[in-house]
Amino acid sequence: MDGEHEQFISEESRELKRLRERKLAEFRERKQDMSDQPVHVSDSNFGEIVKKHHLTLIDFWASWCGPCQALAPTIEELAREYAGRVFIGKLDVDENPKTAEGFQVLSIPTMLIMKDGREVDRIVGCVQKKFIDAALKNHLG
Repeated sequence: MDGEHEQFISEESRELKRLRERKLAEFRERKQDMSDQPVHVSDSNFGEIVKKHHLTLIDFWASWCGPCQALAPTIEELAREYAGRVFIGKLDVDENPKTAEGFQVLSIPTMLIMKDGREVDRIVGCVQKKFIDAALKNHLG
């Protein structure tokens, strides 16, 4: 093999190594960003969150809402089970009316499933975990 060819292979190998390292770092950042606890979502960060994550479940709730309080442990359980695969957040409709109004959330609890920044499913009411789980699995593929 001539020196020029060896140099080309060596440069190509270094470039592939840099690409692999960059992709691995991006993967770790995405996985780290997907908490095993529901994350507080607000009017100011909602758009950024749903665009950044492939699949999100956002629970629209309020502190005074009994069914919302009853659903909270289920949302926390789903966050643990889907950590690293689905971003799960909670949006307080009293503190963040703009997003709730924008999505015409008229009853709470309401859970929006967003895929690549677009609403793909909506679950209204205090439903059993198996219904939310089935919807998430459906959109995970």
